[in-house]
Amino acid sequence: MIPAGLRRWLGGGRTGVKVCGITREQDALAAIEAGVDALGFNFYDKSKRAVRLDDVAAWIGRLPEDVGRVAVVVQPDVDLLRALSGSGLFHALQFHGGETDDFCARWGGDFYVKARPVSDAASADAALADPAPCLLLDAHAPGEFGGTGRTIDWTLAADVVRAARCPVVLSGGLQPDNVAAAVTGVRPAAVDTASGVEADPGIKDPAKMKAFVRAAQATTGR
Repeated sequence: MIPAGLRRWLGGGRTGVKVCGITREQDALAAIEAGVDALGFNFYDKSKRAVRLDDVAAWIGRLPEDVGRVAVVVQPDVDLLRALSGSGLFHALQFHGGETDDFCARWGGDFYVKARPVSDAASADAALADPAPCLLLDAHAPGEFGGTGRTIDWTLAADVVRAARCPVVLSGGLQPDNVAAAVTGVRPAAVDTASGVEADPGIKDPAKMKAFVRAAQATTGR
């Protein structure tokens, strides 16, 4: 079952929008004002958009409960997972580092997001074989875990969406100028962007976020 905080993102009957790589309270509030359904917070310390739980917990706790909050992790250690789970601040974990199915199920519980790089038919088939309750399709970039600005093959992504038995989120190089075409061509449950709505890495641009939400949802009648 999709957690209540994420139903607007993945179960609202139209394309959901998640902005990932939020590092500042003012950016989170601007994203919410723009109409996003979910926010992603990156706890991978090598990311340009990394945050530390102790630094962000207070203001994340003040955000509206109906906006989804997703903690993004890459091959996380147990201490981090315990801290994230124990904080009560997040509706779901997003695993982004090739973690095993058993590991994701153990720590993600009944609902989590699994990022899968898609670059060819074999990787698309591998994504479909993943037992995760929600898939996020991203560009293949060896040694990097999201936020690269690279666009994936939308034809392959559309094949995954049609065949998948769970919600599929489209990511990878999405920005205000191309997201409407991506939604029309792929028909994902939701779209996810980080670098596509930034002024600088980790610093969001309110105007770009508004334009992204407007374009993403224009094809679904909102």
